[in-house]
Parts: sequence; structure tokens; C-alpha cells
Amino acid sequence: MRSNDAREAFSRLVRNPAIVTIDLHRGHLDPEVATLPLPADRSAALVERCRVFLDAARELDVPIVHVITAYRDRAEILSNPYWAFQAQRPGSKRTNIAEHNLEGLPGLEMMPQLVADGDVYVTTKKRYDCFIGTDLEFILRSRGHDGLIVLGVNTNSCILATAVAAAVRDFAVFVLDEGVDSMMGAELDDAARRVLDASFGWLIGADDTLEALRAVGAGVAS
Repeated sequence: MRSNDAREAFSRLVRNPAIVTIDLHRGHLDPEVATLPLPADRSAALVERCRVFLDAARELDVPIVHVITAYRDRAEILSNPYWAFQAQRPGSKRTNIAEHNLEGLPGLEMMPQLVADGDVYVTTKKRYDCFIGTDLEFILRSRGHDGLIVLGVNTNSCILATAVAAAVRDFAVFVLDEGVDSMMGAELDDAARRVLDASFGWLIGADDTLEALRAVGAGVAS
């Protein structure tokens, strides 16, 4: 879908937008501590693109909600049968999943370039779908948000699952084109984008998003 179509849809459908970032933490994006890393060059590029966008959105008073994966112990991770399988699968990119974002480890920390005073945090995410077991929906509904701008990692798992969950809850879902990537590689990143665009929401560029936010009058919530 062309980004200008997404911009027009945003302007037509959204009156009270919020930004939802997913797992923009050191556990994926800091090569020094990441347990399920995006390659270092792509991590740095993604963080910078997200920083530029989020700083611009804050100037428009757009609410930002950061959702962060966190586990008390390995049992909370390995109770998912597929993840337990991947932890033992030779060559799996998720071999380290049982060590990912355990409480007390530095991976839970947000990348510092991406946070600011006034941001809201959801720190009880344990599965790909950011709505499961968290108060994300309560935050969004209580503040009257009707449209979500989603960015983060990974496109083919947490971004996709959360966009689907948001769409079936009747939020208007916009996935920031420059704001997503996947540790699983370009092929799955692209496949997820195509699925999202076909069935669950709009892919939208950063410039078009900021233009749409200015048009609808950002910062109406709170």
C-alpha cells in the first residue's frame, strides 16, 4: 500500500493517536548484552531512525508507550512449547531464548536514546502479543486512543502479533515503515510487512506519519 494512502487513512480515521514501541530494549539492540540480537549495524540504524521519529513526535505531544518483555525466571519462557523447542534446535536464532530478558539482566533496559520524561512503560510483556497479560489495552482505552503507531522488533513476531491483536480490537493500526526490523532477517521482515499491509493495518513512512499527526492535531489525549 502506498504511504500516501496510509496518510489519508490516518487523517480520516484517527482522532487520538498513541505510539506503541515494542521491545526497543538492550536485549535485542545492544550488541554488548543482547541475548536475541538484531545484527549490530541494523540495530544502530534502527535505533537512530526510531530516535529521530520519537523526538519529532514528542514535539507534537504524541503519547508514547514503551512495551518491554520481562521474565521472572526461565520457566516463564520455556512454558511455551515452541520456544522450548527452539531453545534446543541446532542453529536456531532463538537458542538463547531461555536467557532472554530475565529480571535483573541489562537486556530489560530501554535503549537510552529512545526514552524521555513523560513516556509510559508496560513491563509485563511475556509473549509476542503485547496485549496478553499486560495493561496495555487499559492504558489505551482509558486515554481514548483510537489509532496506534507501532514500531520496534521483531517484525515477524511481536510486531505482527500485536498488530493483529490491536486490529481485532478495532484500533486503527499503522506500522512505521522505518521503525521495524527483524533478527530473523530481511526475508521474514518483508513477509511480515506484506501480511500486515494485506490484512491488519497500514505501513506508513515517518514523514507521512508526522504530517498526519500535525493534520489531526496531536496531543489531544491525556
